[in-house]
Amino acid sequence: MKKTDADELFIANREIAFQQQEKEDRAAELIIANKELLFQNEQKELRAAELIVANKELLFQNKEKELRAAELIIANKELAFQNAEKEARAAELIIANKELAFQNTEKEKRAQELLNANNELKKAEDDIRKLNEELEQKVIDRTAELETVNKELGSFSYSVSHDLRAPIRAINGYSRILAEDYADKLDDEGNKILLSIITNSKKMGVLIDDLLAFSKLGRKQVTVAEVSMIDLVQTVRDELIFDKKDNIPVFTISNLLPAKGDKSLIKQVWVNLISNAIKYSKYKPTTSIAISSNEKDDLIIYSVRDNGAGFDMQYYDKLFGVFQRLHSQEEFEGTGIGLAIVQKIVNRHKGTVWAESILDEGTCFYFSLPKSI
Repeated sequence: MKKTDADELFIANREIAFQQQEKEDRAAELIIANKELLFQNEQKELRAAELIVANKELLFQNKEKELRAAELIIANKELAFQNAEKEARAAELIIANKELAFQNTEKEKRAQELLNANNELKKAEDDIRKLNEELEQKVIDRTAELETVNKELGSFSYSVSHDLRAPIRAINGYSRILAEDYADKLDDEGNKILLSIITNSKKMGVLIDDLLAFSKLGRKQVTVAEVSMIDLVQTVRDELIFDKKDNIPVFTISNLLPAKGDKSLIKQVWVNLISNAIKYSKYKPTTSIAISSNEKDDLIIYSVRDNGAGFDMQYYDKLFGVFQRLHSQEEFEGTGIGLAIVQKIVNRHKGTVWAESILDEGTCFYFSLPKSI
């Protein structure tokens, strides 16, 4: 009985040992399985991390693909636009080529026209050359005629200076003898007529002098030099002679710029203009004469202003004519040549002369001279 129990106990212990061994084996297997599971988990985590990286890379690549797709769309649109532009340029080039072909045709026509025009021009040049030759001959002929006329004019001037002056001096001299020796034998009407003869013979002498001065201007050589206008005007003013009963003029002279020209001729301009200003102001309570100058472009403009009788501007075209007068001889004496002389002198200096006036209020005469002649 005891043996049986011992056997059963032995078997039970062996069973327990076996089970314990099995448990240890299972525990070892479990440890190995846990290690394997841990390794697999680690591998899974690595794969998961790689998968995350791969997903990110895939997402980045998808975005890049989308960007490339968008760029491709834009590039396609740009390519389509460029193709359209190329087609447009091609169309324009076709039109330009047609235009160029047309222009070439036109150029050929113009070239032919130019050739014809050159032929005509050459013919015209030949005609002009012939005309110039004829003109040169005419100039030679006219120059000879002019020299003849000038000689005749010189003879005429001599004749006027001597032959006409002599009888006028005789008339004036005999008239004065009659006035001095026979005045008491003549009645008032006779003395009046005699005085008229003396006065008119004197006027005739002055007129002859003015005519000679005017005719000599065309032949006098203009000598150009620097002219001090302020000195010249002051000289003219100082040479003026007045009677006690005369209305002595008040001069205002300012800003007189120097000029280039013939001093003696320009002096005559000032003499005539200043004398006119004094003459036509004699009926005014006071005589004021303002003389000045200013620059305009390449000209120097001089002016002589008075407060005298003035004139009606509607008769301006007569102002510088020979023997043209805008006032009666009884009102203001003169020959009507003074302003013509002024104009001729100024014109010979390549300048101009003009005037502005208001009747009964005064006149301003201007004349211009170039800064260089």
